[in-house]
Amino acid sequence: MSKPKKEEPNAQLMQGDEACAEGALAAGCTFFAGYPITPATEIAEILSLKLPQIGGKFIEMEDEIASLAAVIGASVGGAKAMTATSGPGFSLMQENIGYAVMAEIPCVIVDVQRMGPSTGRPTRTSQGDVMQARWGTHGDHPIIALCPSSVHETFDLTIQAFNFSERYRIPVILLMEEIIGHMRERVVLPDPATIEREARLQTTVPPDWYKPYENYPTDVPPMVPFGQGYRYNITGLHHDVRGYPTDRPDEIRPWLRRMRLKIERSLSDILLYEENNQQDEDGVEILVIAYGSVARTAHHAVEMARKRGSKVNFLKLQTIWPFAEEVVEHAAEGINRVIVPEMNLGQLALEVERVLGRQRVHRVNKADGTMLRPNEILAAIEEWTR
Repeated sequence: MSKPKKEEPNAQLMQGDEACAEGALAAGCTFFAGYPITPATEIAEILSLKLPQIGGKFIEMEDEIASLAAVIGASVGGAKAMTATSGPGFSLMQENIGYAVMAEIPCVIVDVQRMGPSTGRPTRTSQGDVMQARWGTHGDHPIIALCPSSVHETFDLTIQAFNFSERYRIPVILLMEEIIGHMRERVVLPDPATIEREARLQTTVPPDWYKPYENYPTDVPPMVPFGQGYRYNITGLHHDVRGYPTDRPDEIRPWLRRMRLKIERSLSDILLYEENNQQDEDGVEILVIAYGSVARTAHHAVEMARKRGSKVNFLKLQTIWPFAEEVVEHAAEGINRVIVPEMNLGQLALEVERVLGRQRVHRVNKADGTMLRPNEILAAIEEWTR
């Protein structure tokens, strides 16, 4: 008689929204402010129970604008802070996202995407907020957005979102989808002692010397929480190194340059992706690029195509913004056709086309609230390998 299979420690049947909440706690989150909205409400419900148990704070706000304002205030006070919403609420948060970018305040914004625009269909899945995540708030600014494709990856990328936010003093968007948020999968959580938690960089200078937006010693200046004897100004206006409003180009330009460079110089750290290439790459004709839940469908379609004799490589993007230009260029080198499946009408495909040219890119789109199926992507692969 065979022995019963030994169960792995910490194995759980977990929903995606639950994995997001658990990932936030594992990352050290101690503050959540939010407003209920389908399909992100479960994140708030779980944290409303668990945050008080560890001495954290949960606040249900009157709307999404106030939610992110509270998160920004908590972060300035030294807390690792997060909010969660969906498309309509994400739209309302854009002004405060811009404020957090300008003031360089670390925080995490979870957007569990659903069909839109407007109220749309709250219980249907979508990838319709990709461009809003990048350009929703006005002005030229950097942003980091991560997109999980499984429940376990949601846990991992939530932690990574907090770490990036603290490391680069920037709001980070976790761009989930309804299908991931409400999916349940078996997850084995790691030992808490093995989880990397980024601590906020502190200054070593006395209060009178502290400059919260100084370009020295790195592109990311230390951020001292309010209440520790360091007084400085925070504003949504362009500001000098001490945080006071300025209209001087010689003070604004260095700030704009540092804001851009703190991300551009760290792309090797920020860009997360997975490649699945055929061992024999000679004669590969197709590259499939996908992200989020569609990456699961696309990977299955690629495996089906390979069994039928097609030579296909696969690239899954976990970091959506900044866009992985050089990664995509390298993956598509020598390949004539690139297929980009998305649950929208072609948002990230615009970036792929910008890098590779429209003639090489074939879109597979669906924006009716239903999942793309493997045979729909397989049909596009086979169309170009006949």
